Amino acid sequence: MAEQQHEVKLKKALTFPQMLVIGLIAAVGTGALFAPVAMVGVAGPSAIMGWIIGAIMYTFVSFTFVELSKTYPEAGGPSRYSLYTHGRFTNALNAFADLIWYIFIPPIEALATVEGLQYLYPHFIASSGAPTLLGAGLGVLVLALFLPLNYFGVKAFGKYSLYIGFVKLAVYLLAAFGMMFVFFKFDNFYIYRGGFLPFGFSGILFAIPFAMFAFGGIRVVPDYAEETTETKENRFLGRTIIYTVIGQSLIYILFSIAFIAGLKWSAISIAPGAWADVKSNITENPFVFLASSYHNYVVLIIVLVVSILGPFVTGYVYVGSGARVLLATARSKIMASSMKKLSETYAVPYWSVIAFVIVGAIVAFISAPVPDIYALLTDAVVAGYLGFSVTPVAMIVSRRQGATKKEDKLPAGTTIAVIAFISSSLIAFWSGWPSVPYAMFILALAMLVFGIVYKIKEHFLNSIWYILYMAFILLMSYIGSDGALNLIPFTYSTLIVAAISAAIFFPWGIISGLDSPYNVDNAPIPNIE
Repeated sequence: MAEQQHEVKLKKALTFPQMLVIGLIAAVGTGALFAPVAMVGVAGPSAIMGWIIGAIMYTFVSFTFVELSKTYPEAGGPSRYSLYTHGRFTNALNAFADLIWYIFIPPIEALATVEGLQYLYPHFIASSGAPTLLGAGLGVLVLALFLPLNYFGVKAFGKYSLYIGFVKLAVYLLAAFGMMFVFFKFDNFYIYRGGFLPFGFSGILFAIPFAMFAFGGIRVVPDYAEETTETKENRFLGRTIIYTVIGQSLIYILFSIAFIAGLKWSAISIAPGAWADVKSNITENPFVFLASSYHNYVVLIIVLVVSILGPFVTGYVYVGSGARVLLATARSKIMASSMKKLSETYAVPYWSVIAFVIVGAIVAFISAPVPDIYALLTDAVVAGYLGFSVTPVAMIVSRRQGATKKEDKLPAGTTIAVIAFISSSLIAFWSGWPSVPYAMFILALAMLVFGIVYKIKEHFLNSIWYILYMAFILLMSYIGSDGALNLIPFTYSTLIVAAISAAIFFPWGIISGLDSPYNVDNAPIPNIE
């Protein structure tokens, strides 16, 4: 295998319908079920506006992926963009932040699948919320199932993901509309004190962070850019990204409408219109709770299927997407070269896929004897949000370098990039304390170890803006409203992060860009044929 390895290339097999479904099933997870109860608790019915504003913010972030995926249509592309624009050191920080996100998502989704199965056999999850030893073992088994789903070639992956994806999306829609059919009280949107805005406009602002945390999966689409059937005459990757954001947003809004209108106050034993008490009275899966309270077992079964199938599908897609990110880091020579080796039979980065499953299985299993690991998982994925912030800057630098073709440039590109950078900064900041320091600690540790092993030191000066930017986010998360000190109210701290990000770090990042695209050993960049 090794003798002919250099002749093997990734296969271009993923069609537009397949990519669109893959994007949706990766992006739509259990956030559709759990986010509404948290958002309603701070905003009431106006939580719907939180989703809409969050979707708009994330759309701007997605636009930057649209443009750069056209300029650099390669596997794991978002973890390579900064290599071309800022050099090796910034790219290492950016890529490792992405990897932390990708490595921890599969075990999180595997354990979420186990949590869904808890309703059928209540011995998988402990009272603390962490998995029992039996639950962790089942989580390892779920992760093992992710391996064959990603190993036998991208053509097969695309075909069964299309069919599985249709099933997943169908049961999600059935769950939402089923809830509306069983119980829908439109009065919940306006009849109680404060009407649609019981907490005022500030309630919407408090709800937006919960909405933003449910987004993020869109970047799996450009991760597969090198394996699509896209041609110069048939460009569809950009459309796929935008359609995925729109579809994801509509599903989230639909579930929030179903939850708000489906609240039967007597069932949760609180006064009608007491929105702030909703979260404390619904401590389990909100839709399972509501379906149970209505004694409608058809809807309950559908919701349980969503709770099990939803995270399972997201998990296996993330293993494949994460393997492309690992391949990208190997191409950048900040990871073992074996991670970019492709199977001669199936043309997939098999060692990367295997590595993701093994690491995920280990993390899932130790979450039982070490329950704190389970909480750390959800905190650590904040590193991925820190990775988002580089892309808007890279988009503008790529334009200045002359790498972006005129026909690929988005109109109002600078405005889009600024809003996307502010949005990325706020997502990271809103993650709060201790999520931000946990994520940065793991990132610093990864950078230290791999930086020494792979002698990552080039273009350090070009990365100072990014290092200090992360330090700024860390400081604000410490002193802000969700921080350890809580010195600055939410609204003011949000405005400070937005203003300083736009006025200082965004232009600093652009100035720090390289004059021309950099690539390790002048390796060729994949192109659209």
